[in-house]
Order: sequence, then C-alpha cells, then structure tokens
Amino acid sequence: MKQFHLLAAASTLAMFAASPAFAQAAAPQNPADAQQPAPQDDGAGFQDDIVVSATKTDKTLLDTPISVDVVTGAKIQQNQIRDLLDLQRVTPSLRVNQLQSSANTNFIIRGYGNGANNAGIEPSVGVFIDGVYRSRTAAQISDLPTPRLKRVEVLRGPQSTLFGKNASAGVISIVTAEPSFTTTGFTELTYGAFNEFIARADISGPISETVAYDIYSYYNRRDGYFEDRGSGVAENGRNRYGGRAQLLWQPNADVKFRLIGDYDKIDEVCCGVVNLVNGPTGAVVQALGGRLIPNQRFPDAAFYNFPSTNNVQNYGVSLQTDYTLDKFTLLTITSYRESLLRTQQDSDFTSADLIGSNRTNTDIKTFTNEFRIQSNFDGPFNFLLGNFYFNERIRVNDGLRFGRDFRNYANALAGGAIFPTVETGILGFPPGTFFQAGQGQFNDFRYKNSAYSFFGNFDLEVIRGVTATFGFNYTMDEKFVSSNSFTTDTFSTLDFVTIGNGVIRNQAIATGVGQALGLPTGRLATAQQIGQFAALQPAIFNQINAGATAFANANQNNPAVNPLLGLRPLQFLPASVNFPNAVEAGRTSDSNFSFTARLAWKINDEVSTYVTYAQGFKASSWNLSRDSRPLAANLPGLRAAGLLVPNLTTGTRFAGPELADNFEGGIKAKFRRVAFNLAAFYQILRGFQSNVFIGTGFALNNAGRQSTHGFEADVSWNPTRELTLNYAMTYLSPRYDRFPGAAGPNGTVVDLSGTRPSGIPDVTFTIGATFNKPLANGDRIILSSDFQYDAPTQDSDQIPGFLREFQNWNAAFSYRLKNNLELSVFGRNILDQRTITTIFPSVAQAGSVSGYANQPRTYGGTIRYTF
Repeated sequence: MKQFHLLAAASTLAMFAASPAFAQAAAPQNPADAQQPAPQDDGAGFQDDIVVSATKTDKTLLDTPISVDVVTGAKIQQNQIRDLLDLQRVTPSLRVNQLQSSANTNFIIRGYGNGANNAGIEPSVGVFIDGVYRSRTAAQISDLPTPRLKRVEVLRGPQSTLFGKNASAGVISIVTAEPSFTTTGFTELTYGAFNEFIARADISGPISETVAYDIYSYYNRRDGYFEDRGSGVAENGRNRYGGRAQLLWQPNADVKFRLIGDYDKIDEVCCGVVNLVNGPTGAVVQALGGRLIPNQRFPDAAFYNFPSTNNVQNYGVSLQTDYTLDKFTLLTITSYRESLLRTQQDSDFTSADLIGSNRTNTDIKTFTNEFRIQSNFDGPFNFLLGNFYFNERIRVNDGLRFGRDFRNYANALAGGAIFPTVETGILGFPPGTFFQAGQGQFNDFRYKNSAYSFFGNFDLEVIRGVTATFGFNYTMDEKFVSSNSFTTDTFSTLDFVTIGNGVIRNQAIATGVGQALGLPTGRLATAQQIGQFAALQPAIFNQINAGATAFANANQNNPAVNPLLGLRPLQFLPASVNFPNAVEAGRTSDSNFSFTARLAWKINDEVSTYVTYAQGFKASSWNLSRDSRPLAANLPGLRAAGLLVPNLTTGTRFAGPELADNFEGGIKAKFRRVAFNLAAFYQILRGFQSNVFIGTGFALNNAGRQSTHGFEADVSWNPTRELTLNYAMTYLSPRYDRFPGAAGPNGTVVDLSGTRPSGIPDVTFTIGATFNKPLANGDRIILSSDFQYDAPTQDSDQIPGFLREFQNWNAAFSYRLKNNLELSVFGRNILDQRTITTIFPSVAQAGSVSGYANQPRTYGGTIRYTF
C-alpha cells in the first residue's frame, strides 16, 4: 500500500496536477449574468476560463492565488451530486461526515473541521450560499439547487481575512445564477433504487424590462436501506422538500437588487447504527430480552424499540444590493434565517428499553449584514474594504429519560446489589425509587452571540505581472450563555461518600458494641442493644463512637471499605450547577487581528505562481449539552459560594478560540488542452476545539497544537474535443504536536502529543472522465464517471484497531435530444464498497463499540427537460 501511495504521489507531481473545474466553463459574475441561466455543458471540450469569487472579487481561477477546488453546476448535474455530502467525491481535500442525525454533519478541509453534535460549537469550515453565511450544519445540508447552480468553490486553508471568524479550516461557497430576463426553465424526474423519487423544477423569466424572477422547488424521497427489526421502520431514507424564489431588479446598468427567499424541510428517520464490538454489557441486554446484531460491520439492520426521527426546517431571506459608482463598486448583503430542529433517538441502539427518550429541540435565529466597497482603478493599486455584523440567538431544550428496562439493567451491572440491598435495605428508600422509567436529566440553554468584523484587502502590482497583497480582519465576538438544568434521577443525586461514611461508622459502632457486650465473633449489635449500651455505658460508648467516626472519615473514599463507591459509575445523570452564577459569568469575549500576506506572479497568460502566509481565527465555542460542567479551577469558588451539588464533575463550559497559521505556495497553468494546479502547504492550528464522544457524553476541550503539511494537485486534460480527463490528489501528514488532557477511552484522560490524528488519510485522490459528443442529427451523448479513493486511516483517537479505507466509483450516461429532452441512467457506489465512516463507544454500554456505515450501491434513471 505504501508503494501505491508513493506511485500516486509521484505521478501527481509528474503531471503538476490542478483543479478539475478547468474542464468546464462558467460565465463571469456581472450584470450580464441576469440574462443567462446556470451554465450547461455545451461540449466545447477545450480548457475555458473559470471565474471564481474566492477573493470576493471576480477573477479567473488562473488569476486567483488561492488553493481552491471549483465544481461547476454542469458537473454536479452530470455526476448526480445531490448535496455537500456527495461533493467530497470530486474534491479530495474535503471530507463530510454525517453522524447520528440528518442535522449533524461535519465538514473537514485538510483534516481540520468540527461543529456537529452541539449547537454551541461553531464550525471551522464556513459555508456560504450566494454570499450568505450558514452558521450551523442544519442549515447547510439541504439538497443543492441544481437547476440554477453555477458552481461550488472549496477554498482550502484559513480564509478568515475575508470570510470572518469561522473559516479557520476553509470555506465552501455555493454560487447560483441570478434570474434571467429570457424565459428559461427546467424540470426533472428521477427514479432509482429503494424507491427513490426526486422531482425538481425551475422557471425564470422577465416581469418587466428591469425586473426578473426565478422559482425553484424540489422533492426528494427514498425508502430506507437500513432495517430496524425492532420497531419495523426502515432507517436512512430520504424525505425532504423545499423551494427557493428570487427577484432581480436592475433599474439601470449601475444598480442591482437581488432578493432571495428559501424554505426547506427534512422529516427523516436517521441514522442507523451497527454493533461493531459486543462487549460484556451485550449479554446483560440480551438477558433482559433485548436484541441486537452483534459484531457485524454491514448488516444494514439493527433492533431498536423506537425509530430515531429528525425534523428540520430551514428558511430565510436575503437582499443583495450592488451599486457601481465610477471607479468603485459598493455591495451589501443582509440576511435573516431560522433553523428549527426536532430530534428523537433510541440512543442505546438495542431493542431493550434502556434509553426511553433522548429528544433535543434546537431553535437558531441568525441575522447578518455585510458591506464592502471595492475599487476598480486602472492603475497598479486596488483595494477592498468591508465590515460584517453577525447576531445569533440559539435555544436548546433537551431531555434524556430512562426506559422501562434501565432499572433492571443497572441492577445487573451492579451484580444485583442495588435493589433490594442498597435501595431499601441500606438506604431505606421505597421499592422502585431508583431508575424509574421517565426519570432523567433535562436542560434548557440560551445562547446569544454578537460579532463585528472589519476587513480589507490591498493589491499592488509592484512590477509588471508581480502583485503584492496584504489583507486583514479584525473581529470582536461576544457570547452570553445561560443554563437551566435539573435531574430527576434520584440515584445520581446520592452522595455515596457521605452516605458511605455513615454506613461505615454505624457498622463500626455495631461491631464495637457487639464486642463490648461479648456477642459471638462477627455478630453485630442491634440498634436496641446499641441504644441501651450508650445509656448504661456512656464513656465506653463515646470511645467506640469516636473510633468509629475516625475510621469512617479515614476510609470513606476507600472502595475496599466503602462498597457504595462501586456504584458511582451508574450515576449517569448527576445534577450540575446552573450558570451564570457567582463564579461563572456565562460569557466569553474574544477579539482577534488576522492578516494575509501574498506575493503572486503572473508569468505569462498561461502560468501563474504565488506564495502566501495566512492566519485564521475561530471564536470560543460553548458546550450546550448535558455534558457542560464547570472547570476544575472554579470548584473552590463554587464551594465557597455554597453552590456545589453532590457528584458534581468537572469538565468545560466552553472551548477557547482556534488560531491557524498557513504557509503555502502554488503554481497554476491553463493551456489549450491541459490545465493544472499544484499547492504545497504547512498549516498549524492552535487550540483546536475537540469534541469527542466518550460513551456517556461529549468531552469538549482545546488541543494544544496540531500541524499538518502536504500538497494538493489537480490536472484536467482534453486529449480530444469530446473527452475530458480529471485527476485530483491530496497528501496530508498531520500530527498532534501538543495535546495533553485529551479524552481517552471510557472517560479516561490521555496524552495524544506526538500522535497522528484519526480520520485523516495520508492520500486521497479522485479520477474523473467526461465524454461529451454531439451527433450528426443534433443530439448529444454524455458519459461521466468519477472514482474516489481514501487510503487506510485510524478511525478514532479513543478506540484503536479500527481502520477506514474507501473506494467509490460512480458513473452516469445521458442522451440529450436536440430539443433539450435528456434521458440519463446512473450508478452510485457501483462497486458496493462499504466502510464504517465513524465509530464511537456504545452509549452506557462499557466495552461495546458502535458505528455508522456508508450508503450501499444505488442506481436509477432521470428524465430532464430544459427550455
């Protein structure tokens, strides 16, 4: 395998590869765009200019001194790329992981990225749609608006200078076409495996000479391929729909207003979990009548006692204004968005009713405004200045409840010691008090975030063809967070140290009094005997009592003496301290100045090169989950304020900012038949916000320092006018330079310093081909294919021994009639290659391991008509 990697790397360097997007054409983004729909592949074949907005200035890809992948709308349509999850098939530096629900997705660029599983954790990869920032993954996972899609730009490496506080790993920018002043339209129907049915339609045209509209809608439904044999419901299906409307008003050549409104809804049962390792708790689950499919990677089936549901609604509106004034262009984009998430999950992933309910309701309301002014001077100097305002409100309301079987499950894990021995015998609680169905933990978090950014970019052509660039961004970010959490789990509120102290003391007194009374060896005095002895022999009793008290105080934390301590691992849902409080302010305030310095050389009309140093910044992220715990440093203050509660554990309320440094150099070229790009980089990330599931909750903290070096290479070649071949490769060598205090297996703490982060393949590449041939009768045939390969990599930092390797081949064939009616057939994951995308410790089942598998082979056909 190492030889294969070296061969792939050598071949890449030999070809000086570059972006596959060079093989497709895209129109410049200027007022003339309003006259045209999204570009279609016309079969021109040879290398055409691609215009991108990666620097917030429209330039050709050759003139953009940034490592960027561009995937055109035509390629996305031909290759049946449905959403950003599919986009990683053709962009090797991008990885997208869908986790336990439709709304939990991680975007990762060059091995860095986070943001799923917790609404308080902002992503490291910023996602923008037509210049509007989508702040959370729930607002980023909808189907791509294919009919009007012009391109998707994946900007690799820190982009904080122009894109703000949450672009420390990179940016995904989705660009759609404006409404057309010529009536155009699109309708499409797809049917495929698992009863997949997709319908899309779009129409655009003029209302008047200065006003145009566009209306797009879609419906996407598919049966689940993952069988829940417990509830009888098929999981991992699709059920989503939405729409998008645009209005363009261009009263004259200098002024343009673009209004966009959109709505989409997801109502799906997702996501199926498989049992990879059936630990000792599996036998307990089965003894209770629960069922599971143990130790299988790809059964595409499991036993649950209720389906895991996801209901997600996204909607919003944005207004963009462009105004050209002599040598200056002014632009402003204002948006308001809401995301509403309602999820419910059978988190024990067995048919035993252990977790009776795990629901989360999340409401996100986001307002943004961006203003920028850009010069259009004819001389060597130009600039861009702007500011960005961000205001967001989040409310998270969640609750986890025990199911009917959890009481017997917990008692079995304790060896039968909880009831009746501890519950009624030692502690005197009524039978059935502990682990009642419906007991649980409940949280209500409120989050307010305001941020201001001021940014600029200055270009100076120092000599002909050589341009020096300096860009800056100053960000101020402030968050206010509050919690209202409580537990009804009686067992988890018990202080077994204090209670154990009393048990030890009472037993020592009973033993001492029994000896004083001359009772047989090992026989304890009864309560009546102790009372009588204390009354008749107070001096001796006081000595016995003092000795028993001292012994209890010395051994209350000794598991060999205090047997109740062994029950503490079963206190799953202890109470926490709400904040803000006298010690914890519930507030973070971050400020950062980031800059970019670049030197670019346009050697000639076909070749350019650049070197860059860029900084990145991501603000503090808050833990809005039941795992939010005070810092250890705050315990003395909480104790002094009288705020401590039994079994309070320490952790984090928030993780501090991420800071990125990127050193990069690259070369780009575009000839008539060949285009290539090669970028080499060394990237450092300080304070990476790690959020790791450890079996009963998530651990959020900052890694000290991560670094990675590598290169990205892409090539596009037209051996003939009809045939385009693409190759793209990413090589990464990451390392935890410093990461003491990392979350380890079973809640332990480990030092990952000097190790390789999991989930980052050293080699990822994609190979693609498109054959687009016009026929003599005016029809056209289009054959497209792509192959993705991820080298083996460790799947988890916490669970060794699991490797992830992936191969994915996709292909489509289309026949387009000269009247623009098109018939297509396609296959996705044609080789039916399966892999486990994510693994994690099974919930409340020590020793067991669970995971998510990728989608199996699917296929289908599409009929499409464009007018």
